[in-house]
Amino acid sequence: MKTKLSLLLTPLLFCGIANSTAQTNLPKPDPPFQGKIGKTYKESIPAWPQIPKAADGAPNVVIILLDDVGFGQTSTFGGLIPTPNLDKLATEGLRYNRFHTTAICGPSRAALLTGRNHHDAGNGFLMEWATGFPNYSTMIPRTTATMAEVLRDNGYTTWWYGKNHNTPDWETSVAGPFDRWPTGLGFDYFYGFNAGEAHQYYPVIFENTTPVEPNKSPEQGYHLLTDMTDRAIARMRYEKSVSPNKPFFMYFAPGAMHAPHHVTREWRDKFKGKFDMGWEKYREIVFENQKKMGIIPPDTKLTPRPDWVPAWGSLSDKQKKVYNALFENYAGYFAFTDHEVGRLLDAIKQLPDADNTLVIYIVGDNGASSEGGPDGTLDEIKNLAGMNASIDDILKDIDKLGGPETEPHYPVGWAWAGNTPFQWVKQVASHLGGSRNPMVISWPSRIKHDDKCRDAFLHLVDIAPTVYEAAHVTMPDYVEGIKQLPLAGKSFLASFTNPDYKGRTEQYFEILSNRSIYEDGWKANAQHTLPWRQDLAPGNWDKDKWELYNLNADFSEANDLAAKNPEKLEAMKKKFDAAAEKYHVYPLDDRGVARVLVPKPPPPGYDTSAKRFVYHAGATRLPETAAPPIKNRSWSITANVKTGGTKTNGVILAAGGVSSGVTLYMKNGIPIFDYNYYGTHTVLKAPVAITAGNATVQLDFIYDGGGIGKGADLILKVDGKQVAKGRMDASVFARFGVDAFGVGEDSGQPVTPAYQPPFRFDGTIEKVVVELK
Repeated sequence: MKTKLSLLLTPLLFCGIANSTAQTNLPKPDPPFQGKIGKTYKESIPAWPQIPKAADGAPNVVIILLDDVGFGQTSTFGGLIPTPNLDKLATEGLRYNRFHTTAICGPSRAALLTGRNHHDAGNGFLMEWATGFPNYSTMIPRTTATMAEVLRDNGYTTWWYGKNHNTPDWETSVAGPFDRWPTGLGFDYFYGFNAGEAHQYYPVIFENTTPVEPNKSPEQGYHLLTDMTDRAIARMRYEKSVSPNKPFFMYFAPGAMHAPHHVTREWRDKFKGKFDMGWEKYREIVFENQKKMGIIPPDTKLTPRPDWVPAWGSLSDKQKKVYNALFENYAGYFAFTDHEVGRLLDAIKQLPDADNTLVIYIVGDNGASSEGGPDGTLDEIKNLAGMNASIDDILKDIDKLGGPETEPHYPVGWAWAGNTPFQWVKQVASHLGGSRNPMVISWPSRIKHDDKCRDAFLHLVDIAPTVYEAAHVTMPDYVEGIKQLPLAGKSFLASFTNPDYKGRTEQYFEILSNRSIYEDGWKANAQHTLPWRQDLAPGNWDKDKWELYNLNADFSEANDLAAKNPEKLEAMKKKFDAAAEKYHVYPLDDRGVARVLVPKPPPPGYDTSAKRFVYHAGATRLPETAAPPIKNRSWSITANVKTGGTKTNGVILAAGGVSSGVTLYMKNGIPIFDYNYYGTHTVLKAPVAITAGNATVQLDFIYDGGGIGKGADLILKVDGKQVAKGRMDASVFARFGVDAFGVGEDSGQPVTPAYQPPFRFDGTIEKVVVELK
């Protein structure tokens, strides 16, 4: 018979916690009850169920992933943009100079998070370009569970901050479904945005699945990067205060350095005149730095300037002024980003288990971006639609550069320079300029600093198995009852202590039909599309020119051996075809804007035949693909409202943002409609305020027809009577941008500078009806 003392000690089973072991199934089943059940509590023994616990010594894991960074941009890898915090991390850990991405953001992130190749993870390209093939649907399949799912069920806390470009576009509204949001992909907490980019001053933010607004305005100093860094630090500290022995997995993915490049003049001015040498000289300087620092082998060749980049000396003074201003702005944004990430790294060092924190800092999800076009832009969304602004257009607004009313991106030449010493740029997965990114890893308790770069050939798919090995976790065969696709990557944990670790022996690359295959030092490439020409789909894949390189002797892909070794090239082409079959790359698709226009699946339950949509106040944060399709057709908005006369202000309906969009709002009781066509505003305004009481406000958009992006007549009515009319000669034919549709407010970016978002309607909205003609 147990004594009273033994019965008191028995509840120590409260703390019975199971250590993680190799698991074939996740989540783990509920453990059997370990106590005793009698007829009453007096003859019963309680025991709390055991909960999963991370393995002894399992580290905190922090993965920092920047966006759109060239191999030759940061000072850590020989570039001319100072990144002192990244430099410092490198002096405490290891630099990797042969790490590879997919050459574009969403696919890179899918490969990173799942440990599978991006086509197998459903992300052959971006969510806005999704098509109805499983490899291009952007619907991460249940067969490719994420790191967060595996680590959470092995005793980790999991957080995601920043960019989410892996939820299907049509599933990003507040109506859900939410199973492919971060919180449905294994993350306990999410704070960030669901798109390829975000306006840093007016972001469309979600906390978990709830829309939230910035806590201050741009004029008060708001910037998304500072906001998310503050929140990441606060949650990390809170977690360690409560559960110091529980490891966490943090995925920290800023919108930086993707356009729009938003930063204050204070940061931009630090780089005034720093790049006046031009892009050829920039590459020469960086190339020499890289050799001196041991980033690249001493026999590396600097690849020549291609014909799609003009010689710096051939440019006019006006061009040089614009191009340098745009790149100075980018450099300022990068310096600011390094500062903010530095704050996070400093906070990590203050943790009680700082030495047992594995930091994997991937400096870019692809190479430097040329999506700014030949001249750069202050309106990146307009550029992506194939409408490049002139130098004079940019110059007249250059004083606004980096501010809330601009969406800047630098020109093609600076992207080429940023990828020193390689050829090509982001999107061009065939070449290293698109797919090779710097990486720095720190783990104080396990890694001793080595000045010599690790030169193992690695890929994003290798991150997950490395983290699993570090955490003493085995990838399960089943997750949530679903048989798992094997990991495509392999752990490179051995490279932490073995500088001769060799890495992968084979890897394919493909984005927008730009494709490549690597095997044992050999690499065959076929460049197919131009990243600044979304309007171009060349086809004729059989006519692509294939190149052949031996990377063991040619770090930068400078010496094409195709003509000298045609047999090897043919063998490599066959290997690409085999890999493409194995990892579900086909069908190849080189369409840009045309794929954006491909109809996407509607939200579940959506009536695809509907021509009439009824909304009420609070219907906000609706992505364009889930909102009424008002492009390239006639339509009307009819709002039934109750106002207080001249006291009434606020947005009735808005879609889009700074770059382009539509808004119907009231100011001092006066109904106003504004169609923002890439900064050209067609405004219809009633002559007088509406009388207090009930009213109907209507906008008719009468489309010319005859193709896409055509003009329209606009009529504004109050209680059925015309009060204003207008005319547009062109309209937005593709996407308004990355902002959302909403009723009763304009969350995120403002469509017009005439008000400050969210500019909520302070009258009463009975309903808003959108009708398609």
